[in-house]
Amino acid sequence: MDAQDPGELFDLYTREGAPLGQRKPRGQVHRDGDWHRSLHLWIWGMLDGAPHLVLQRRSAGKDTWPRALDVAVAGHVRAGESIEATLREAEEEIGLVVLPAELTRLGLRRRPDRRPGVIDNELQEIFARGAPAPLAALVPCPAELESILALPFADARRVLGEGQEATGRRLVREGNRAWFVDEQVSGGDLVPAPDGYYATAVASLAVLLEGGTPVAWEIG
Repeated sequence: MDAQDPGELFDLYTREGAPLGQRKPRGQVHRDGDWHRSLHLWIWGMLDGAPHLVLQRRSAGKDTWPRALDVAVAGHVRAGESIEATLREAEEEIGLVVLPAELTRLGLRRRPDRRPGVIDNELQEIFARGAPAPLAALVPCPAELESILALPFADARRVLGEGQEATGRRLVREGNRAWFVDEQVSGGDLVPAPDGYYATAVASLAVLLEGGTPVAWEIG
């Protein structure tokens, strides 16, 4: 299985989010810099008695930011698809079924990304799953993810927001067995976010983990 399908169709939007009534293949969208929608889903769970954030390490075959650390679930919205339908990405990428009723909306992020050969302008819809996920039951999709990492939430602000390092736990699976091994997590390994996205998301997640409802925000 390939990490992505360059012929997958995306709906096109203005930067403000108004639909243009046009569709283009993924490869052309990332070539031409058309605005399109994507989903970011933050997941957390309990490990060693403490809350941990789930991060994914993107596969080497991804057309954007290969092998970088990223939010637990990150996927494009296909042409004609609703955000609710895009939750399929959670099961496809990490083996977790997520229902719309389990989600809290954190905000909207307009993210322009320009690198050689890729112009990726995304309208990212940001959500978090309110309940803890069973971390040892997660299953990474090998075509899309190199690994799944759990980062202690106590270290999330300084790693994601300040670019520092901490000891995370990498999920290892062998048949029906699953366990975690220590692995250093560096903020420099994350998909770059010079707009302060990670610090904003961590602040909202802190409210959510304390039982509150974070106020939705916009970035960009």
